[in-house]
Amino acid sequence: MKLGKYSMGIGDRFAHQGKAQLAALFLARRQGINITPVWNKSYREHTIIGTSPDTVRSEADAAVKKLLWDGPYFVDADHINLNTVDCFLESSDFFTLDVADSIGQAPDPVELDAFVRSCENYVGEIKIEGINESLQVSLEDVRRIGNKFLPAVQEAGKIYRHIADRKGEGNFITEVSVDESNEPQNPMELLFILCALAHEGISIQTIAPKFTGRFNKGVDYVGNVKQFTKEFNEDIAVIRFAVEQFGLPTDLKLSVHSGSDKFSLYGPIHNALRRFDAGVHLKTAGTTWLEELIGLASVGGDGLAIAKDIYEQALGRYEELCGPYSTVIDIDQNKLPTAGQVREWNGDGFTLTLRHNPTCEKYNLHFRQMLHLSYKIAAEMGQRFTGALEKHEAVIAEYVTENLFERHIQPIFLGQI
Repeated sequence: MKLGKYSMGIGDRFAHQGKAQLAALFLARRQGINITPVWNKSYREHTIIGTSPDTVRSEADAAVKKLLWDGPYFVDADHINLNTVDCFLESSDFFTLDVADSIGQAPDPVELDAFVRSCENYVGEIKIEGINESLQVSLEDVRRIGNKFLPAVQEAGKIYRHIADRKGEGNFITEVSVDESNEPQNPMELLFILCALAHEGISIQTIAPKFTGRFNKGVDYVGNVKQFTKEFNEDIAVIRFAVEQFGLPTDLKLSVHSGSDKFSLYGPIHNALRRFDAGVHLKTAGTTWLEELIGLASVGGDGLAIAKDIYEQALGRYEELCGPYSTVIDIDQNKLPTAGQVREWNGDGFTLTLRHNPTCEKYNLHFRQMLHLSYKIAAEMGQRFTGALEKHEAVIAEYVTENLFERHIQPIFLGQI
């Protein structure tokens, strides 16, 4: 299976926007850009909402059939490990291997020594096209990198082989996520992580490294854009070098997690892709759910009432909702509107505060992040919420398609900011 040069993770919390998401990719195709859709949903999201992985497959298949999509498409078991992968095996053909818990664990000394010996040919000066300064590699550098990352790579190998035993080699896409590390990987670290992945025999097509700055859910990037740009370009260069040196799949590319709404990075990402003629996988899962809320609020009446109720309940369950996402949010509770204030808003007041438009004086990134995490409350509403999605499908679909195409696809893949 081949993922394709450009791909997007278009997760959908409630499995209602598959057609609207796919419509955005049709718009891209009309402008000469082919993007592979990857419907993704994590074990945690399934647990919170009370769904099962087969619902994602059903949504994807139904959207593809309805809109006559004739390109490849995939269903991603997002952020799985050995304990959670089995329930995804039948319905998924893309697996994001999350090995964060193994980063920094002590490796077996014998296995670490073997890894260091296997890398001896790369000790010394390494010149990588696209990186200005040569890498000066010592055996101590290799040992340090192996000491930190080798157990995580070996865990990825265990998960990969477990999937391959059941689905067969070549019948699924593999992504490895190392973006949960405490610090960004420098080019040398990424190089030897890829070396270790090759030694494990993992046919990896995307890798999600850790970048400088914060990738908070549903809001713009927080950090040094210049430094991110340097890292992104260098990571692409390292991947190209590693493919040649280690025999990794030729279509290996970067994956950007929590990639939705990182507007300040889309220009640099586009420029890097053009510079190297490289591909990218961008995950934009949570944005769809927020567009559903915007669509509901915009119609007023029952839709607006639902949106307000979700926010009011969220305020009362702040710790519960924010706890699982504490490392990827930055909410100042003092800047959240009160429930009483929100109850007085009309549809425009709610949507303008929620929609990610930094030039709008009403936009509130704290309000947006709070609602981003509040899909559990919508799930608890059951038919009241999903019925409203169906009742107002046409309005919501416009918001979903517009957001994905105009705010994400155009700046990243077409260079239209």
